Amino acid sequence: MGQRKKLTRRDLLKNSAFAAGTLALAGPANWAYAQGSGTIRVGVIGCGGRGTGAANDCFNSSKGVEIVALADAFGDRMGGLKRKYNVPDDRCFTGLDGYKKLLALDDINLVILATPPGFRPPQLKAAIDAGKNIFMEKPVATCPAGIKMVLEASAKAAEKNLAVVCGTQRRHEPKYIETMKRIHDGAIGDIVSAQCYWNQGALWVNKRQPGQADVDWQVRNWLYFTWLSGDHIVEQHVHNLDVINWAFKDVQPEQAHGQGGRQWRTGPEYGNIFDHFGVEFFYPGDVRTISMCRQIDGSTGNVSERVVGTKGISDCAGRIDGENAWRYEGPNPNPYVEEHKALIASIRSGSPLNEGERIANSTLCAIMGRESAYSRQQFKREWLMARCTLNHLPPDDMKLSDSKEVPPAAVPGQYKLPT
Repeated sequence: MGQRKKLTRRDLLKNSAFAAGTLALAGPANWAYAQGSGTIRVGVIGCGGRGTGAANDCFNSSKGVEIVALADAFGDRMGGLKRKYNVPDDRCFTGLDGYKKLLALDDINLVILATPPGFRPPQLKAAIDAGKNIFMEKPVATCPAGIKMVLEASAKAAEKNLAVVCGTQRRHEPKYIETMKRIHDGAIGDIVSAQCYWNQGALWVNKRQPGQADVDWQVRNWLYFTWLSGDHIVEQHVHNLDVINWAFKDVQPEQAHGQGGRQWRTGPEYGNIFDHFGVEFFYPGDVRTISMCRQIDGSTGNVSERVVGTKGISDCAGRIDGENAWRYEGPNPNPYVEEHKALIASIRSGSPLNEGERIANSTLCAIMGRESAYSRQQFKREWLMARCTLNHLPPDDMKLSDSKEVPPAAVPGQYKLPT
């Protein structure tokens, strides 16, 4: 908590006129860290597997954390968290607009955003407007329009002294952190190439039920629709691309040239995404990264990164071979907990972390790779942000009962980048 005696909000208001003055300046959502103490009261938006995991990791990361409100499109997804943390009925909100009711609660000072990624940009914007600190899962958008919204919201968070931490847990994992320090200090020399992979088997799928509305089904089966997940290169492989960007000191690739297809998962239950991608990313100085991801049963698995330099090679995760060979032998606590620990410590210190721009850029890399593979066109990052009109953002009044046509999966050579 930052001090030995646990102080509640009531203690602060009752016993300290200074605290009350600080509250008036900071706003209702910020009282918990105005004095460097107090309970962190968390609202969870998106209570499926990912949101449940993030809520538990947040609770276990630090003392003085309470899960006090829940929101999910579906009421049946909140039961586990509701029971575990004794969240009352009047603080559980359902429907696609349930998050708005949660954000209206003044006593919440940290919000976990773990709904399908297509909803992330407007929910982040609304949370920042409401004065909440943020933990949001990756990726943070599925289209360039969403990336722009995230960048604007993250800049506003910095102006309001609010934290924004993302679910790129490798950035908080000691073996990665220590390896990157050495890479950046020149242990492998100048990077001349890199490779990254997320190759695995199939994931879960929810088949459509008789009479189920379009949006209801798509949200329950969100992995397989580009507007909701961004395709698996965005939803999953963004982790590996973020590590490669980190190795390049967060300098972004200038262009991408990709390929991919939908060969193994072809049924309607798999929406309109691909099942494999291969993308070449061009970093400044014509340094190239080969990116590979697939979700096909019976294939060789590989989830890793690799950077090659003039003096050595590293896996980015505790190993360097070459002139300055090294192995990480220190502790490596659970990074999913560590990212929440860092977030809460930064809030309580008054120097909140803000990772919004960084993860927006890594998400954009993945979107570049997807759109290049869909179209089989090579293009520059600047073009995608300046001229591409692709917009997957859901309408603000969308309902689960709405109709929503599923566009056919992209056909390389026929799919056109919207301008």
